[in-house]
Amino acid sequence: MVNQRQVLKPAYKVKSGDIIKVVIPEPKQLSLVAQDIDIEVVYEDEHLAVINKPRGMVVHPGAGNFENTLVNALLHKFSGRLSSINGVIRPGIVHRLDKDTSGLLVVAKTNEAHIKLSEALKSHQIKRIYYALCEGVLKEDSGVVDAPIGRHPVNRLKMAVVPNGKEAVTYFEVLERFDKYSFVKLRLKTGRTHQIRVHMSYIGYPLLGDSTYGRAKNEFGVQGQVLHAGEIEFVHPITLKALHFSADLPEYFVEILNMLRNRNNK
Repeated sequence: MVNQRQVLKPAYKVKSGDIIKVVIPEPKQLSLVAQDIDIEVVYEDEHLAVINKPRGMVVHPGAGNFENTLVNALLHKFSGRLSSINGVIRPGIVHRLDKDTSGLLVVAKTNEAHIKLSEALKSHQIKRIYYALCEGVLKEDSGVVDAPIGRHPVNRLKMAVVPNGKEAVTYFEVLERFDKYSFVKLRLKTGRTHQIRVHMSYIGYPLLGDSTYGRAKNEFGVQGQVLHAGEIEFVHPITLKALHFSADLPEYFVEILNMLRNRNNK
């Protein structure tokens, strides 16, 4: 309120002598619900777990979305035995996958494991391999995209390659070529938000189904990027044992590949 009247225009310029009244509501107590949602646990011990996240599942709650996330499932699965480093919204979450990206991610059960896993992630000691289907036929058999990523200068909901962005490096290898697509294997040196999606779009080969960084529609009717975190490798933060896990491509991904292979053979 300004001078006991509600100001509707943000462009209102405050004048000397104005009396401004602001009412700040009491903060709402946040409580996440543990939900019995079926998730695939690839590995588990007292310190950590490796999860194969399904496509379409959000990793942790956010604005307006506090249910049916991976965190809700983890709270039920592990009965609160998750690290508290990232607070109540992201218990146990060391790193994330986009909603429509399926595959492996590691979850910390203890704070000690969480801290050490985060340090390993920051120093590029956690090896992550992804598989994707790109639009267009890549000419090179392998290569590297070394281009800094930051917030898009116009659309703040997107990321982009920008001069003042953070270092971002993606290695790619072509596994199969089709008439209009490439099946690729990707390895991350860094882990920026949307890194693979931004980098592949930047070099002219956006991921199939990625309406944010590629085309709005596709011939397969896929909504969301065709991207799978297929392998993860790291040293156990407590036992120091070398661990490697892999997860098969999801069924929808295999079906598209088979359609393209059949088309190639005709």
